[in-house]
Amino acid sequence: MLVYPSGIDLSSRTLQHLSGLLAGHRRQIGSRWRRLTCGRQAVLVLAHLRCGDTYARLAAGFRVGIATVHRYIREAVDLLAALAPTLDQAIATVRKKAYVILDGTVLPIDRIAADRPYYSGKKKHHGMNVQVLADPAGRLIWASDALPGAVHDLTAARTHGIPAALAADDVKCWPDKAYQDAGPAVRVPFRGKNLRGWRRRHNRDHAKIRSLGERASATLKCWRLLRKLRCSTTRITAVVRAVVALELAA
Repeated sequence: MLVYPSGIDLSSRTLQHLSGLLAGHRRQIGSRWRRLTCGRQAVLVLAHLRCGDTYARLAAGFRVGIATVHRYIREAVDLLAALAPTLDQAIATVRKKAYVILDGTVLPIDRIAADRPYYSGKKKHHGMNVQVLADPAGRLIWASDALPGAVHDLTAARTHGIPAALAADDVKCWPDKAYQDAGPAVRVPFRGKNLRGWRRRHNRDHAKIRSLGERASATLKCWRLLRKLRCSTTRITAVVRAVVALELAA
């Protein structure tokens, strides 16, 4: 296999954060000599998450075995996932904001047509449903656990306890029409195509506010691995949490 140098569109701060986390973990478990230093392992993991490089390509580029690549990535992802904020921590953060924006996104996965629970009728492809909270400027605050793509956004939000948590702390939320009847804290636009007067103006103003929340979902998908996930569905939540932890640390 041919090998060539490449780049990762991330800052050195992100690399230093992850390598420091790995160094602390190695000291804690008393790890001895490894094929890659903490810095090189961090680069390998970031190349996988940010660029979507496969295990085989990484193994060739870093001159290690595929099993070693798998072990290094799983170790780093689990460490990062543990640092991702919980919903309670996210609510404590948004309590200081004027409001929060809620949006749902479906991350594409590699599944066959028979896997109906993962098929999103809205997106017309197989995926995993992830709920995202963003601040008024559209910056990512929190991402939920991944549920099968067939789960509706409102059902997913209730499963994660988002409407109840927002109502308990009296945090106003601006989502799209999919979250009708989610609760008093969730402000949705009016339904219908031929709205007039103040209802039409309300929907237009609502759309201007809510559209900023799509930046948070786009931020997740800047990590190319999340554009087409080929790992086990049981690992997707950890991957999403790891990406959130890296975004918040940057």
